[in-house]
Amino acid sequence: MAIATESGLGAPVLQIVREALGSGFRVVAVDRLRGGSKKGVYRVRGDGSRAVSVIVYSWAESENFWPGSEGADAAHPFAPASGLAPFLAAQRRLDRLGVRVPEVLLADDSRRRYPADVAVVEDVAGGTLEALLATDPARAAAALGELAAMLDVMHRQHSRRYGRVDVLERGDRASGVSCEQLVLERALEDLADAAERAPGIGSAASPLHDRLQELAAVVPPRTSHGLIHGELGPDHVLVDASGRPVLIDIEGLMFFDVEWEHVFLQLRFGEQYTALSRPGLDPARLDLYMLAMRLSLVAGPLRLLDGDFPHRAAMRGIAEHNAKEALALLPSR
Repeated sequence: MAIATESGLGAPVLQIVREALGSGFRVVAVDRLRGGSKKGVYRVRGDGSRAVSVIVYSWAESENFWPGSEGADAAHPFAPASGLAPFLAAQRRLDRLGVRVPEVLLADDSRRRYPADVAVVEDVAGGTLEALLATDPARAAAALGELAAMLDVMHRQHSRRYGRVDVLERGDRASGVSCEQLVLERALEDLADAAERAPGIGSAASPLHDRLQELAAVVPPRTSHGLIHGELGPDHVLVDASGRPVLIDIEGLMFFDVEWEHVFLQLRFGEQYTALSRPGLDPARLDLYMLAMRLSLVAGPLRLLDGDFPHRAAMRGIAEHNAKEALALLPSR
């Protein structure tokens, strides 16, 4: 965690914090939190009657480490989800469902005081579920059970249309003809990209291409989609003082095949996925989406390394691990 000065975050943002918390709030420290690749995340600590600390999200261009987003179709379900509009749409939707998310104290996309979208939100100070799984398994198990219940609520929300919540709310239509077709198209792009950067994937590009096509060919059609977080690992779940899980990094909230969520949960939660698994999932989708997800987790981190993302060893490790796992999904010939 790096300590920033007030001028490092920007005096206008700190003035917004004071507006959110009242003139009696005095900033005493600003900590930049590690992990964000599309927005800056800061903990602003101070003294005053209302709060000891808050979190500030800054969606400044300089905080987005993902290259090549210019000209992308903003309505595509896999388009980079960044900015105040998708965050607020997701926060409202989840809050109405009773799914715990940080309270929004103030949001500003006017760009009059600060040249980026910015939000001041509740600081859920209990740490991540990822950390809790390592330090307090009993408390983590209770939080996992409640997280499973939250996901049940989300996944039971159905829509005939798929797409990000903010896209559907404004009446736009998501790209593509079906979830499985979108996943296949993205997987083929990820394969082509990874084949140029990862030697193991490059040498197996042809059988991986054929396997993706084989898996997609047996996926049955579907006309209803569930509400999913889209990138829900234990690092994207905080645990509050009462032990309740709190979802963060919610900008990508969308209606999509719930199998896409379950594949990601399986990869990120490992042995703890048992508490989150559910019957009735389509095995054909799970097979296609698992291979597609592995390829995404090769190509995505390698793209990120094209820029100046600071935590490079971790990204390289993710890409190498998932390249091996993708190759292991090829059937024996």
